[in-house]
Amino acid sequence: MNVRVLGKASEISLADWNACAGPSNPFAQAEFFRALEESRSATSRTGWQPVHLVADGADGRPAGIFPAYLKTHSQGEYVFDHSWADAFTRAGGNYYPKLQACFPFTPATGPRLLLRDAAAALPLIRAMEQVCEGNNFSSAHATFIAPEQQQMFRDAGWLIRTGEQFHWQNDGYGEFADFLGALSSSRRKMIRKERERARAGLDIIHLSGREITETHWDAFWTFYQDTGARKWGQPYLTRDFFSMVGEAMGDRVLLMLALRGRHPVAGALNFIGDECLYGRYWGCTEDVPFLHFELCYYQAIDWAIANGRARVEAGAQGAHKLARGYRPTPVISAHHIANAGFRAAVADFLARETQMVIEEIEYLDSHGPFRRAQDGDVLG
Repeated sequence: MNVRVLGKASEISLADWNACAGPSNPFAQAEFFRALEESRSATSRTGWQPVHLVADGADGRPAGIFPAYLKTHSQGEYVFDHSWADAFTRAGGNYYPKLQACFPFTPATGPRLLLRDAAAALPLIRAMEQVCEGNNFSSAHATFIAPEQQQMFRDAGWLIRTGEQFHWQNDGYGEFADFLGALSSSRRKMIRKERERARAGLDIIHLSGREITETHWDAFWTFYQDTGARKWGQPYLTRDFFSMVGEAMGDRVLLMLALRGRHPVAGALNFIGDECLYGRYWGCTEDVPFLHFELCYYQAIDWAIANGRARVEAGAQGAHKLARGYRPTPVISAHHIANAGFRAAVADFLARETQMVIEEIEYLDSHGPFRRAQDGDVLG
């Protein structure tokens, strides 16, 4: 297959991109990538220069897309390689720029190879390696890879890294009370108290599609800026991004707002997948105890149960999610390291890190909030 490099997502039609992406994951859609790039959130100015690889099929249409970005830093990725960059620099190399295949600013699992034809997978991976080595880039990275694509990168010889997130799994619950029934008595009581305190004096609304107005986006932008300023120094996304994504794919957006009277005091932004609800951003202008847990975790579980979703991915990190029913889950990334010596050092590091991550996941899962048969616990 012929593989070409595009400088922006809009160089492919929406129909051709989405024929490769499929409908399941909202972040894989052309509309999401276009909103990121056209809102000036993911551009060369912000250290996210689009370098999308496209493999053309025999019919002249894209058979596969490997969306990627040329990065001059490691911000907004959530798989941390700062120690790698430091080690390579101290050894006399230039770690940046590097190639990053991901949903920008979005630590959600999904397809890294968007494939209308599975035969395009290996040509795209090899083309990414050639772009990396032909331009003397240190490395290429594909992060938060969907389970069905992980073996493709293993077979191609990329180094595999195991990380950890906390995901909620729907074990056939009919309502939130069924989920509570699966927890220990102490955790049930804790969650009930947290929900009661969080919602006291507030109304919580869910908005999607045309229900979301620019006034709602203005309120959420205020929340997002506050959180971004405290966590990252400055927000990754521009205000235009939210309007664009709301206009182009509002039916895949779920905005939850907490209102005091008619005034929004907090909000959580989610994206709707066919099988998963993806929690992305949260913020507030009023400090209400446990409201973060209510909007980001419990409301997401409520919605997922009511709408038949198999899981909730609530973003990166956060061991506090464990006590609230989100289970430790391995997440996989793949890494192509061009320099042989550096590759060997990273491989040695990953072998040791992977064992520690697996042991931690097993330990946390065994100490989670769910009832065990020997507990003799009943719903109270």
